[in-house]
Amino acid sequence: MTATQPAAADAPFGRMLTAMITPMTADGGVDYDGAARLATYLVDEMRNDGLVISGTTGESPTTTDGEKERLLRAVIEAVGDRAAVVAGVGTNDTAHTCELARQAERAGASGLLLVTPYYNKPPQSGLVAHFTRAADATGLPVILYDIPGRTATPIATESLLQLAEHPHIVAVKDAKGDLGAGSLVMMATDLVFYCGDDMLNLPWLSVGAAGFVSVVGHVAGDRLHDMIDAYQAGRVGEARRIHYDLLPLYTGIMTRTQGVITTKAALGLLGLPGGPVRGPLIDATPAQIEQLRADLVAGGVKIK
Repeated sequence: MTATQPAAADAPFGRMLTAMITPMTADGGVDYDGAARLATYLVDEMRNDGLVISGTTGESPTTTDGEKERLLRAVIEAVGDRAAVVAGVGTNDTAHTCELARQAERAGASGLLLVTPYYNKPPQSGLVAHFTRAADATGLPVILYDIPGRTATPIATESLLQLAEHPHIVAVKDAKGDLGAGSLVMMATDLVFYCGDDMLNLPWLSVGAAGFVSVVGHVAGDRLHDMIDAYQAGRVGEARRIHYDLLPLYTGIMTRTQGVITTKAALGLLGLPGGPVRGPLIDATPAQIEQLRADLVAGGVKIK
């Protein structure tokens, strides 16, 4: 198995995945050719085992269903069987989520990412029903995405234990940051955990996560893959050194302003497809771009 092929059952979508931005043209349309080029770069140069398309970083709230389908097909065509391609299909409308899931399956996705329904704040029984219906909609494996900072509703440990019994629900992308709760779920179930918060990548490995669904992977996927490889091989000191080396990138991309904004600006500095963001997001200012440039250099990214 090569570094860019999906791994086995303990990492069903591979270990290193990037939550890919959706490149845009200058007039705000989706840049499908740019998406294909970026996906190829992320797999072949940044050593990504998989890509997540139309997640939060992919500006899914502001892309249409038709754009999502065409984007997914463009990425799948570009990377072929060299990487898993997971489609973000989660919404706060169960019926719409199920339709997007079926659309992704028809397009050839490797799996589905289901974010917790946002804004309407369902009770835990509603979450379980929502995820169950969405997982029943196709034969694809499912990653649940737990990010209460955006959705306002965490997936409770008891709900994860219940959802783990569904044959299609195989993994969790955790951006809740509760390593204790995650440990309990991993101990009691076969759910595979992926870190969804770059600053916590190494800590999550230490309690049993399989890998990452990263934003910083756009510019440092190869080194994140090295971190995983080192940790898996027992070279903990080497993994920690990589973690420290990447801290300026975690800070620069994930904390100074919204992550899509900084990621697209970073790709622009590297000469890679990115383009503008869609409203209500707003493009990085010149001052933010200069700070980002300094963060990237401090984090070991070579800017052309």
